[in-house]
Amino acid sequence: MLNEMIQKSRQAQKEFESFSQPQVDRIVREIGKVVYDNAEMLAEMAIEETRMGVYEHKVAKNKGKAKVIWNDLKDKKSVGEIYRDPITNIVEIAKPIGVVGAVTPTTNPIVTPMCNAMFAVKGRNSIIVAPHPRAKNCSAKTVELINARIRELGAPEGLVQIIDQPSIDKTNELMQLADVVVATGGMGMVKAAYSSGKPAYGVGAGNVQVIVDRDIDFNAAAQKIIDGRTFDNGIICSGEQSVIAHADDFDAVMKAFSDNGAYVVTSDEEKAKFRNAIFSGDHMNKDVVGQSTEKIAQMAGVEIPKNTRVILLEADGIGNEDILCKEKMCPVMVTFKYQTFDEAVQIAKTNLEIEGNGHSAAIHSDNIDNIKKVGEVLSVSRLVVNAPSATTAGGSFFNGFSPSTTLGCGSWGNNSISENFTYKHLLNISRIGLLREDVKVLGDDEIWAFSTSA
Repeated sequence: MLNEMIQKSRQAQKEFESFSQPQVDRIVREIGKVVYDNAEMLAEMAIEETRMGVYEHKVAKNKGKAKVIWNDLKDKKSVGEIYRDPITNIVEIAKPIGVVGAVTPTTNPIVTPMCNAMFAVKGRNSIIVAPHPRAKNCSAKTVELINARIRELGAPEGLVQIIDQPSIDKTNELMQLADVVVATGGMGMVKAAYSSGKPAYGVGAGNVQVIVDRDIDFNAAAQKIIDGRTFDNGIICSGEQSVIAHADDFDAVMKAFSDNGAYVVTSDEEKAKFRNAIFSGDHMNKDVVGQSTEKIAQMAGVEIPKNTRVILLEADGIGNEDILCKEKMCPVMVTFKYQTFDEAVQIAKTNLEIEGNGHSAAIHSDNIDNIKKVGEVLSVSRLVVNAPSATTAGGSFFNGFSPSTTLGCGSWGNNSISENFTYKHLLNISRIGLLREDVKVLGDDEIWAFSTSA
Protein backbone atom coordinates (compact mmCIF):
# COMPACT_ATOMS: atom_id res chain seq x y z
CA MET A 1 0.00 0.00 0.00
CA LEU A 2 2.78 2.45 0.89
CA ASN A 3 4.55 1.89 -2.44
CA GLU A 4 1.35 2.78 -4.29
CA MET A 5 0.87 5.90 -2.16
CA ILE A 6 4.46 6.97 -2.79
CA GLN A 7 4.10 6.44 -6.54
CA LYS A 8 0.87 8.45 -6.59
CA SER A 9 2.53 11.14 -4.48
CA ARG A 10 5.50 11.41 -6.84
CA GLN A 11 3.25 11.74 -9.87
CA ALA A 12 1.24 14.47 -8.16
CA GLN A 13 4.37 16.32 -7.11
CA LYS A 14 5.85 16.28 -10.62
CA GLU A 15 2.64 17.73 -12.02
CA PHE A 16 2.41 20.29 -9.23
CA GLU A 17 5.98 21.44 -9.83
CA SER A 18 4.77 23.35 -12.89
CA PHE A 19 2.27 25.44 -10.89
CA SER A 20 2.88 29.19 -10.59
CA GLN A 21 3.26 31.08 -7.32
CA PRO A 22 -0.36 32.36 -7.39
CA GLN A 23 -1.66 28.85 -8.11
CA VAL A 24 0.42 27.40 -5.28
CA ASP A 25 -0.68 30.07 -2.83
CA ARG A 26 -4.37 29.61 -3.61
CA ILE A 27 -4.06 25.94 -2.69
CA VAL A 28 -2.04 26.68 0.46
CA ARG A 29 -4.71 29.18 1.50
CA GLU A 30 -7.50 26.65 1.08
CA ILE A 31 -5.69 24.05 3.20
CA GLY A 32 -5.76 26.48 6.11
CA LYS A 33 -9.19 27.88 5.31
CA VAL A 34 -10.91 24.50 5.30
CA VAL A 35 -9.68 23.82 8.85
CA TYR A 36 -10.76 27.32 9.88
CA ASP A 37 -14.21 26.76 8.36
CA ASN A 38 -14.64 23.36 10.02
CA ALA A 39 -12.92 24.17 13.32
CA GLU A 40 -15.82 23.19 15.55
CA MET A 41 -16.54 19.83 13.93
CA LEU A 42 -12.87 18.85 13.82
CA ALA A 43 -12.38 19.91 17.45
CA GLU A 44 -15.31 17.77 18.53
CA MET A 45 -13.96 14.77 16.60
CA ALA A 46 -10.52 15.22 18.19
CA ILE A 47 -11.97 15.36 21.71
CA GLU A 48 -14.13 12.28 21.17
CA GLU A 49 -11.32 10.22 19.67
CA THR A 50 -8.31 11.23 21.77
CA ARG A 51 -10.14 11.86 25.08
CA MET A 52 -7.82 14.73 25.92
CA GLY A 53 -7.81 18.51 25.77
CA VAL A 54 -10.53 21.15 25.86
CA TYR A 55 -13.11 21.56 23.09
CA GLU A 56 -13.18 25.37 23.15
CA HIS A 57 -9.38 25.52 23.10
CA LYS A 58 -9.18 23.11 20.17
CA VAL A 59 -11.63 25.30 18.26
CA ALA A 60 -9.45 28.32 19.02
CA LYS A 61 -6.34 26.38 18.02
CA ASN A 62 -7.86 25.25 14.71
CA LYS A 63 -8.92 28.77 13.82
CA GLY A 64 -5.89 30.54 15.26
CA LYS A 65 -3.20 28.35 13.72
CA ALA A 66 -4.90 28.39 10.33
CA LYS A 67 -5.02 32.20 10.36
CA VAL A 68 -1.54 32.92 11.67
CA ILE A 69 0.19 30.38 9.39
CA TRP A 70 -1.56 31.62 6.24
CA ASN A 71 -0.90 35.23 7.22
CA ASP A 72 2.80 34.38 7.49
CA LEU A 73 2.98 32.38 4.24
CA LYS A 74 0.86 34.41 1.86
CA ASP A 75 3.48 36.98 0.85
CA LYS A 76 6.50 34.65 0.83
CA LYS A 77 8.12 33.58 -2.45
CA SER A 78 8.66 29.85 -2.92
CA VAL A 79 8.59 29.42 -6.72
CA GLY A 80 11.40 30.35 -9.09
CA GLU A 81 13.65 33.27 -8.13
CA ILE A 82 12.95 34.03 -4.49
CA TYR A 83 15.85 36.35 -3.60
CA ARG A 84 18.69 38.34 -5.15
CA ASP A 85 21.41 39.67 -2.85
CA PRO A 86 22.51 43.11 -4.05
CA ILE A 87 25.89 42.83 -2.29
CA THR A 88 26.99 39.27 -3.07
CA ASN A 89 25.16 39.04 -6.42
CA ILE A 90 23.78 35.64 -5.44
CA VAL A 91 20.43 34.72 -7.00
CA GLU A 92 18.39 32.08 -5.16
CA ILE A 93 16.08 29.72 -7.07
CA ALA A 94 13.58 27.65 -5.04
CA LYS A 95 12.92 24.05 -5.98
CA PRO A 96 10.86 21.33 -4.27
CA ILE A 97 12.34 18.46 -2.32
CA GLY A 98 9.73 15.90 -3.45
CA VAL A 99 7.60 13.70 -1.20
CA VAL A 100 7.26 14.77 2.44
CA GLY A 101 6.53 12.08 5.02
CA ALA A 102 4.86 13.72 8.03
CA VAL A 103 4.41 11.90 11.35
CA THR A 104 1.76 13.67 13.42
CA PRO A 105 0.84 13.35 17.14
CA THR A 106 -2.31 12.50 19.05
CA THR A 107 -2.01 15.79 20.96
CA ASN A 108 -2.46 17.96 17.85
CA PRO A 109 -4.22 15.70 15.33
CA ILE A 110 -5.83 18.52 13.30
CA VAL A 111 -3.47 21.47 13.15
CA THR A 112 -0.25 19.49 12.70
CA PRO A 113 -1.41 17.72 9.49
CA MET A 114 -2.79 21.07 8.30
CA CYS A 115 0.42 22.91 9.14
CA ASN A 116 2.69 20.31 7.53
CA ALA A 117 0.51 20.20 4.42
CA MET A 118 0.61 24.01 4.09
CA PHE A 119 4.41 24.03 4.38
CA ALA A 120 4.87 21.11 1.98
CA VAL A 121 2.55 22.49 -0.67
CA LYS A 122 4.05 26.00 -0.34
CA GLY A 123 7.29 24.45 -1.60
CA ARG A 124 5.49 22.52 -4.39
CA ASN A 125 6.03 19.22 -2.60
CA SER A 126 3.52 16.45 -2.09
CA ILE A 127 2.85 15.03 1.38
CA ILE A 128 1.80 11.77 3.01
CA VAL A 129 0.65 12.00 6.64
CA ALA A 130 1.18 9.17 9.12
CA PRO A 131 -1.22 10.05 11.96
CA HIS A 132 -1.07 8.71 15.48
CA PRO A 133 -3.24 5.55 15.65
CA ARG A 134 -5.30 7.07 18.50
CA ALA A 135 -6.16 10.06 16.31
CA LYS A 136 -6.47 8.46 12.89
CA ASN A 137 -10.16 9.30 12.28
CA CYS A 138 -10.06 13.02 13.00
CA SER A 139 -6.77 13.38 11.12
CA ALA A 140 -8.20 11.47 8.15
CA LYS A 141 -11.28 13.72 8.17
CA THR A 142 -9.00 16.74 8.08
CA VAL A 143 -7.19 15.44 5.00
CA GLU A 144 -10.50 14.44 3.39
CA LEU A 145 -11.81 18.01 3.78
CA ILE A 146 -8.54 19.44 2.48
CA ASN A 147 -8.64 17.28 -0.64
CA ALA A 148 -12.27 18.11 -1.39
CA ARG A 149 -11.41 21.81 -1.31
CA ILE A 150 -8.10 21.81 -3.22
CA ARG A 151 -9.47 19.47 -5.90
CA GLU A 152 -11.72 22.34 -6.96
CA LEU A 153 -8.58 24.44 -7.56
CA GLY A 154 -7.03 21.86 -9.86
CA ALA A 155 -4.61 20.32 -7.36
CA PRO A 156 -3.25 16.99 -8.65
CA GLU A 157 -4.86 13.89 -7.18
CA GLY A 158 -2.60 12.50 -4.46
CA LEU A 159 -0.92 15.79 -3.57
CA VAL A 160 -2.06 15.37 0.07
CA GLN A 161 -2.56 11.81 1.36
CA ILE A 162 -2.92 10.10 4.72
CA ILE A 163 -2.38 6.54 5.92
CA ASP A 164 -5.91 5.57 6.97
CA GLN A 165 -4.84 2.54 9.03
CA PRO A 166 -1.61 3.72 10.65
CA SER A 167 0.86 1.50 12.47
CA ILE A 168 4.46 1.70 13.61
CA ASP A 169 5.56 -0.48 10.68
CA LYS A 170 3.77 1.69 8.13
CA THR A 171 5.16 4.86 9.67
CA ASN A 172 8.70 3.46 9.58
CA GLU A 173 8.21 2.41 5.96
CA LEU A 174 6.97 5.87 5.03
CA MET A 175 10.01 7.48 6.63
CA GLN A 176 12.29 5.26 4.55
CA LEU A 177 10.45 5.91 1.27
CA ALA A 178 9.81 9.65 1.51
CA ASP A 179 12.36 12.26 0.39
CA VAL A 180 12.21 14.17 3.67
CA VAL A 181 10.65 13.39 7.06
CA VAL A 182 8.89 15.75 9.46
CA ALA A 183 8.30 14.03 12.82
CA THR A 184 6.18 15.68 15.52
CA GLY A 185 5.56 13.43 18.50
CA GLY A 186 7.32 11.34 21.12
CA MET A 187 11.09 11.13 21.35
CA GLY A 188 11.10 7.51 20.17
CA MET A 189 9.39 8.46 16.92
CA VAL A 190 11.66 11.45 16.42
CA LYS A 191 14.72 9.26 16.93
CA ALA A 192 13.36 6.79 14.38
CA ALA A 193 12.93 9.67 11.92
CA TYR A 194 16.56 10.69 12.32
CA SER A 195 17.57 7.05 11.85
CA SER A 196 15.51 6.60 8.67
CA GLY A 197 18.37 7.43 6.32
CA LYS A 198 16.48 10.44 4.97
CA PRO A 199 16.76 14.15 5.82
CA ALA A 200 14.56 14.68 8.85
CA TYR A 201 13.15 17.41 11.06
CA GLY A 202 12.06 16.46 14.54
CA VAL A 203 11.26 18.05 17.87
CA GLY A 204 12.56 17.70 21.40
CA ALA A 205 10.68 17.39 24.67
CA GLY A 206 9.35 20.56 26.26
CA ASN A 207 9.74 21.66 29.87
CA VAL A 208 9.17 25.40 29.80
CA GLN A 209 10.70 27.14 32.81
CA VAL A 210 9.07 30.45 33.72
CA ILE A 211 10.94 33.16 35.61
CA VAL A 212 8.89 35.83 37.36
CA ASP A 213 11.05 38.94 37.79
CA ARG A 214 10.67 41.52 40.53
CA ASP A 215 8.81 44.84 40.31
CA ILE A 216 6.17 43.66 37.86
CA ASP A 217 2.39 43.25 37.95
CA PHE A 218 2.12 39.77 39.49
CA ASN A 219 -1.59 39.55 38.77
CA ALA A 220 -1.07 40.19 35.05
CA ALA A 221 1.79 37.68 34.96
CA ALA A 222 -0.27 35.04 36.77
CA GLN A 223 -3.15 35.46 34.32
CA LYS A 224 -0.86 34.96 31.32
CA ILE A 225 0.97 32.00 32.84
CA ILE A 226 -2.28 30.27 33.79
CA ASP A 227 -3.76 30.96 30.35
CA GLY A 228 -0.75 29.23 28.83
CA ARG A 229 -0.56 26.31 31.26
CA THR A 230 -4.28 25.50 31.03
CA PHE A 231 -4.63 25.82 27.26
CA ASP A 232 -5.97 22.51 25.92
CA ASN A 233 -5.41 21.01 29.39
CA GLY A 234 -1.66 21.40 29.15
CA ILE A 235 -0.86 19.17 26.16
CA ILE A 236 1.08 21.83 24.28
CA CYS A 237 4.84 21.12 24.33
CA SER A 238 5.55 24.83 24.81
CA GLY A 239 3.25 25.04 27.83
CA GLU A 240 4.51 26.57 31.07
CA GLN A 241 5.86 24.07 33.63
CA SER A 242 7.20 26.14 36.52
CA VAL A 243 6.92 29.41 38.42
CA ILE A 244 10.32 30.65 39.62
CA ALA A 245 9.71 33.65 41.91
CA HIS A 246 11.82 35.70 44.30
CA ALA A 247 11.61 34.51 47.90
CA ASP A 248 10.50 37.94 49.14
CA ASP A 249 7.72 38.05 46.51
CA PHE A 250 6.71 34.40 46.74
CA ASP A 251 3.61 34.82 48.91
CA ALA A 252 2.39 37.73 46.78
CA VAL A 253 2.96 35.72 43.59
CA MET A 254 1.11 32.72 44.99
CA LYS A 255 -1.78 34.98 46.03
CA ALA A 256 -1.95 36.32 42.48
CA PHE A 257 -2.21 32.76 41.22
CA SER A 258 -4.84 31.85 43.80
CA ASP A 259 -6.85 34.93 42.85
CA ASN A 260 -6.84 33.69 39.25
CA GLY A 261 -8.05 30.15 39.92
CA ALA A 262 -4.97 28.25 41.07
CA TYR A 263 -4.95 25.67 43.84
CA VAL A 264 -1.68 26.14 45.72
CA VAL A 265 -0.76 22.93 47.52
CA THR A 266 0.70 23.57 50.98
CA SER A 267 0.54 20.05 52.43
CA ASP A 268 3.45 17.64 51.93
CA GLU A 269 0.95 14.77 52.01
CA GLU A 270 -1.12 16.25 49.18
CA LYS A 271 2.01 17.03 47.19
CA ALA A 272 3.14 13.41 47.47
CA LYS A 273 -0.29 12.23 46.27
CA PHE A 274 -0.13 14.47 43.22
CA ARG A 275 3.44 13.41 42.48
CA ASN A 276 2.50 9.73 42.59
CA ALA A 277 -0.54 10.33 40.37
CA ILE A 278 1.33 12.33 37.73
CA PHE A 279 4.42 10.15 37.54
CA SER A 280 4.72 6.39 37.31
CA GLY A 281 8.27 5.43 38.19
CA ASP A 282 10.49 7.92 36.35
CA HIS A 283 7.98 8.61 33.57
CA MET A 284 4.86 10.73 33.29
CA ASN A 285 1.66 8.75 33.72
CA LYS A 286 0.03 8.71 30.27
CA ASP A 287 -3.40 8.76 31.88
CA VAL A 288 -2.93 12.35 33.10
CA VAL A 289 -2.04 13.76 29.68
CA GLY A 290 -4.53 16.41 28.62
CA GLN A 291 -6.83 15.82 31.58
CA SER A 292 -8.58 18.42 33.72
CA THR A 293 -7.52 19.50 37.21
CA GLU A 294 -10.65 17.79 38.55
CA LYS A 295 -9.68 14.47 36.95
CA ILE A 296 -6.07 14.73 38.16
CA ALA A 297 -7.21 15.53 41.71
CA GLN A 298 -9.53 12.52 41.64
CA MET A 299 -6.64 10.30 40.53
CA ALA A 300 -4.53 11.72 43.37
CA GLY A 301 -7.30 11.38 45.95
CA VAL A 302 -7.21 15.07 46.80
CA GLU A 303 -10.16 17.44 47.11
CA ILE A 304 -9.72 20.76 45.31
CA PRO A 305 -12.10 23.71 44.90
CA LYS A 306 -14.56 23.57 42.04
CA ASN A 307 -13.40 25.39 38.88
CA THR A 308 -9.73 25.14 39.83
CA ARG A 309 -7.79 26.12 36.73
CA VAL A 310 -4.27 24.97 37.64
CA ILE A 311 -2.55 23.10 40.48
CA LEU A 312 0.71 24.48 41.94
CA LEU A 313 3.19 22.31 43.86
CA GLU A 314 6.39 23.60 45.46
CA ALA A 315 9.22 21.31 44.36
CA ASP A 316 11.49 19.58 46.88
CA GLY A 317 14.66 20.68 45.10
CA ILE A 318 15.73 21.30 41.52
CA GLY A 319 16.65 19.05 38.59
CA ASN A 320 17.02 15.43 39.59
CA GLU A 321 16.16 16.20 43.21
CA ASP A 322 12.42 16.06 42.44
CA ILE A 323 10.72 14.31 39.53
CA LEU A 324 8.17 17.13 39.50
CA CYS A 325 10.86 19.22 37.77
CA LYS A 326 10.21 17.22 34.57
CA GLU A 327 7.56 17.92 31.93
CA LYS A 328 3.93 17.47 32.99
CA MET A 329 1.45 17.50 30.08
CA CYS A 330 -1.49 18.55 32.24
CA PRO A 331 -2.55 21.73 34.12
CA VAL A 332 -0.02 21.27 36.95
CA MET A 333 3.01 23.46 37.67
CA VAL A 334 5.85 23.46 40.18
CA THR A 335 7.12 26.48 42.09
CA PHE A 336 10.58 27.59 43.19
CA LYS A 337 12.01 30.44 45.28
CA TYR A 338 15.16 32.35 44.37
CA GLN A 339 17.30 34.88 46.23
CA THR A 340 19.16 36.43 43.28
CA PHE A 341 18.29 36.63 39.60
CA ASP A 342 21.35 34.51 38.76
CA GLU A 343 19.91 31.81 41.03
CA ALA A 344 16.57 31.99 39.16
CA VAL A 345 18.39 31.40 35.87
CA GLN A 346 20.35 28.53 37.40
CA ILE A 347 17.15 26.85 38.63
CA ALA A 348 15.71 27.05 35.12
CA LYS A 349 18.95 25.79 33.57
CA THR A 350 19.18 22.83 35.95
CA ASN A 351 15.58 21.78 35.27
CA LEU A 352 16.10 22.05 31.51
CA GLU A 353 19.16 19.83 31.71
CA ILE A 354 17.06 16.90 32.94
CA GLU A 355 14.32 17.50 30.34
CA GLY A 356 13.43 20.12 27.76
CA ASN A 357 16.92 21.27 26.80
CA GLY A 358 16.78 23.31 23.62
CA HIS A 359 13.02 23.86 23.58
CA SER A 360 11.61 27.02 25.19
CA ALA A 361 11.58 29.15 28.31
CA ALA A 362 9.58 32.19 29.40
CA ILE A 363 10.11 35.29 31.49
CA HIS A 364 7.79 37.95 32.84
CA SER A 365 9.92 41.04 33.31
CA ASP A 366 10.29 44.74 32.55
CA ASN A 367 14.07 44.55 32.85
CA ILE A 368 15.69 44.16 29.42
CA ASP A 369 19.07 43.29 30.97
CA ASN A 370 17.53 40.39 32.87
CA ILE A 371 15.62 39.27 29.78
CA LYS A 372 18.82 39.26 27.71
CA LYS A 373 20.68 37.39 30.47
CA VAL A 374 18.13 34.56 30.35
CA GLY A 375 18.45 34.44 26.57
CA GLU A 376 22.23 34.32 26.80
CA VAL A 377 22.49 31.67 29.53
CA LEU A 378 19.69 29.19 28.87
CA SER A 379 20.10 26.60 26.12
CA VAL A 380 16.69 27.21 24.55
CA SER A 381 15.70 27.94 20.98
CA ARG A 382 13.08 30.50 21.94
CA LEU A 383 12.44 32.73 24.95
CA VAL A 384 8.89 34.02 25.33
CA VAL A 385 8.63 37.43 27.03
CA ASN A 386 5.54 38.68 28.90
CA ALA A 387 3.14 36.36 27.07
CA PRO A 388 1.59 32.89 27.47
CA SER A 389 4.28 30.52 26.21
CA ALA A 390 1.92 27.70 25.23
CA THR A 391 0.04 29.82 22.70
CA THR A 392 2.84 32.07 21.41
CA ALA A 393 6.11 30.08 21.24
CA GLY A 394 4.76 28.44 18.10
CA GLY A 395 4.28 31.84 16.47
CA SER A 396 1.81 34.62 17.09
CA PHE A 397 0.54 37.85 15.57
CA PHE A 398 2.35 39.53 18.48
CA ASN A 399 5.86 38.08 18.12
CA GLY A 400 8.30 37.26 15.35
CA PHE A 401 8.50 33.48 15.76
CA SER A 402 7.55 31.61 12.58
CA PRO A 403 4.03 30.20 13.05
CA SER A 404 4.34 26.41 13.28
CA THR A 405 3.32 23.31 15.19
CA THR A 406 6.83 21.84 15.02
CA LEU A 407 9.38 23.61 17.22
CA GLY A 408 13.00 22.68 16.66
CA CYS A 409 15.30 22.36 19.68
CA GLY A 410 18.73 22.48 18.07
CA SER A 411 21.58 20.18 19.00
CA TRP A 412 20.59 20.61 22.67
CA GLY A 413 17.46 18.55 21.93
CA ASN A 414 19.11 16.33 19.27
CA ASN A 415 17.32 18.26 16.50
CA SER A 416 18.64 19.58 13.20
CA ILE A 417 17.19 23.10 13.59
CA SER A 418 16.98 25.53 16.51
CA GLU A 419 13.99 27.48 15.21
CA ASN A 420 10.35 26.94 14.36
CA PHE A 421 9.94 24.60 11.41
CA THR A 422 8.38 26.25 8.35
CA TYR A 423 8.09 26.01 4.56
CA LYS A 424 11.68 27.13 3.93
CA HIS A 425 12.91 23.86 5.44
CA LEU A 426 11.10 22.00 2.65
CA LEU A 427 12.84 23.83 -0.20
CA ASN A 428 15.97 23.00 -2.14
CA ILE A 429 17.76 26.22 -3.11
CA SER A 430 19.93 26.60 -6.19
CA ARG A 431 22.28 29.58 -5.90
CA ILE A 432 23.55 31.40 -8.95
CA GLY A 433 26.82 33.25 -8.35
CA LEU A 434 26.91 36.22 -10.72
CA LEU A 435 30.22 38.00 -11.20
CA ARG A 436 30.66 40.89 -8.77
CA GLU A 437 31.84 44.01 -10.57
CA ASP A 438 33.92 46.80 -9.04
CA VAL A 439 35.03 44.76 -6.02
CA LYS A 440 38.06 46.20 -4.25
CA VAL A 441 40.35 43.44 -3.01
CA LEU A 442 42.22 44.48 0.12
CA GLY A 443 45.96 44.01 0.46
CA ASP A 444 47.30 41.20 2.60
CA ASP A 445 48.19 43.54 5.46
CA GLU A 446 44.65 44.95 5.48
CA ILE A 447 43.05 41.51 5.34
CA TRP A 448 45.08 40.19 8.26
CA ALA A 449 44.84 43.34 10.36
CA PHE A 450 43.10 42.52 13.66
CA SER A 451 40.62 44.83 15.33
CA THR A 452 39.54 44.35 18.94
CA SER A 453 36.15 45.76 18.01
CA ALA A 454 35.46 42.93 15.55
